[in-house]
Amino acid sequence: MPATPFDFDNLPDRRLVPGEKWDRYAGRDVLPLWVADMDFPAPPAVLDAIRARLDHRVFGYTDAWPGLVEAVTEGIARDHAWRIEPDWLVWLPGVVTGFNLACRATGEAGDEVFTATPVYPPFLSAPGNSDRRLVTRPLERVDGRWGWDRAEVESAITARTRLLMLCNPHNPVGRVFDRDELQWLAGLAERHNLTICSDEIHCGLVLDPATPHIPIAALGDDVARRTITLMAPSKTWNIPALYCAFAIIPDPALRRRFRHQMRGIVPHTNLLGMVAAEAAYRDGGPWRTALLDYLRGNLDLVMDAVATMPGLATTRPEATYLAWIDCRDAGLENPMRFFEDAGVGLSDGTPFGMPGFVRLNFGCPRALLTEALARMRRALAERPSPA
Repeated sequence: MPATPFDFDNLPDRRLVPGEKWDRYAGRDVLPLWVADMDFPAPPAVLDAIRARLDHRVFGYTDAWPGLVEAVTEGIARDHAWRIEPDWLVWLPGVVTGFNLACRATGEAGDEVFTATPVYPPFLSAPGNSDRRLVTRPLERVDGRWGWDRAEVESAITARTRLLMLCNPHNPVGRVFDRDELQWLAGLAERHNLTICSDEIHCGLVLDPATPHIPIAALGDDVARRTITLMAPSKTWNIPALYCAFAIIPDPALRRRFRHQMRGIVPHTNLLGMVAAEAAYRDGGPWRTALLDYLRGNLDLVMDAVATMPGLATTRPEATYLAWIDCRDAGLENPMRFFEDAGVGLSDGTPFGMPGFVRLNFGCPRALLTEALARMRRALAERPSPA
């Protein structure tokens, strides 16, 4: 791996400060590879921008400024070949807020929201928060690749379905859906007059150069008019607790409905989050390139290790720093608890809508990941044989 000025191996000890990821196992010898934040410090360009803003010493109410808007629009054009207009942007404290607003902005109580499982758990809870009915169908794994069972999806759409919730790049299976898949989804939405809410928060974390991210709204004006695209710098540059995200909504009427649902309940975006976002999109490219190289090395470790673990299987993610591991042939009653008892904290597949799986976050120093994988392998090798 070529040398870079960024060090992803020697990092601050996260146990010394409060934080959800490491606090879960405080006082226990459990390596946390669960929640989707990385253990790497934010890029130097982001830290420098925050320090400069702190030196100003005034933190009054602030709306998005022209430099921030330009950094985001230019970054999306540069990285995803999608030219958006500044007035399409709606600033948010997080993409989960966007899921819930999308449900409220489409249809009415009792209408249906469709998504495919497994999927990031807030997809599954958002419809119920606004008295919508959740309808799901499972993704299918064919020849080692997750994808859509198109006939099953078509059968799930009814006259009451109003919203299609898409996760691309996908959390947890790591797919970057290709142009053919996205065009099929766009056609589905057009045939059934569906709004699309597309969570694209991991779009900056494509690991496989053969699978570039295509925003579904970039396919053409027709699909753009019915799409709410959600993005944020939080995953790519590891700044989730700065709470800055945005919706991209080209259609004025849909944008008005979305904004209407925000009134009185959605707070302003965090000032330092907006400062960080501008720096990340404008100056965070070299750090992101180095990060992706490091993550590819970590992913190779995960793939090689899981291949040696009896009863476990996984598919190589095309994006994200998350591995979705099938434990159903391992004979484990509760895979998450089994590995937790062995000293590795993983995410349980059940809240994603697919029991028997675990999700492993490999966005961490290589030495920590190597130790975690060794613990998993050892636990499987040492467990008692079935009676």
